[in-house]
Amino acid sequence: MRRKEKEITQKSEIETVIRKSNVCHLGLSDGEMPYIVPLCFGYKDGFIYLHSALEGKKIEILRKNQNVCFEFDIDVELKKSDKPCSWGMNFKSVIGFGKASFVEDFKDKQDALNIIMGQYSDGSFEFSQSAINAIAVIKIEIISMTGKRSGV
Repeated sequence: MRRKEKEITQKSEIETVIRKSNVCHLGLSDGEMPYIVPLCFGYKDGFIYLHSALEGKKIEILRKNQNVCFEFDIDVELKKSDKPCSWGMNFKSVIGFGKASFVEDFKDKQDALNIIMGQYSDGSFEFSQSAINAIAVIKIEIISMTGKRSGV
């Protein structure tokens, strides 16, 4: 990172950014053009969990290339100035890289869905077999991630 004074190095602070985020921006590549999609997510023990329809561009790309990039951000605020080149942005963010895989086991899918729901609510939920069979659950093993803060 070029601006070391903005780097977030403490794992606990990086995890706080993730836990306070509402959206995971997932970056994928099919070898031609990058593809970024915003998703609901859950985070636990160094893994990110996502759910998806069983078909679509994201699924097609992940079947070809499991390497992903992800981004989270919080506390985003525009900083205005009288001088146009002095405008800026306050934020905290996390960017990382990982390997995606599909969760196939029913119990593991149910656990992952509860982790995702835990990002947005308290409690545990029951999922029907038909609901679980109708979705894909993606598990991202985090390889590396870094945090950055600006103005906050």
